[in-house]
Amino acid sequence: MKRSDLTEFAVEEEGFKLKIRRGANGNPVATSNGGPIVATLDPVGNPLLVGTNPSLPTGTDKEEPGVAYIKAPMVGTFYRSPSPESPAFVEVNAKVEENSVICIIEAMKIMNEIQAEAKGTVLEVLVENGQPVEYGQRLFKIKQA
Repeated sequence: MKRSDLTEFAVEEEGFKLKIRRGANGNPVATSNGGPIVATLDPVGNPLLVGTNPSLPTGTDKEEPGVAYIKAPMVGTFYRSPSPESPAFVEVNAKVEENSVICIIEAMKIMNEIQAEAKGTVLEVLVENGQPVEYGQRLFKIKQA
């Protein structure tokens, strides 16, 4: 995009739309009607991997009665425990309260404790320890009490 001085590129095909535009910082930003796009770029800005992230909501997710999802309130790195030697804050089948600390998201070298904000039982951990997460990405599936 930089070499060709393109600011926006769009492709539309049978039920699929892809739009790539240069963001304010000059880096590509991609969107799709099929869900959020995850693009991995090399240091020069060339795409290495482009695909969808299944743990990000796509707008087609069906709501399950009595089930809540704890979502990432920020972009960062997900950690299940306060340190590598420590046990995870919560495991599957653990009971949590609204103020229970369930994980840490590191953003800009700051460790942010994330609270459940829902009362219930952890049904599933949706993110691997040390994985980068996006704003709004589902982290935990909770059966509400």
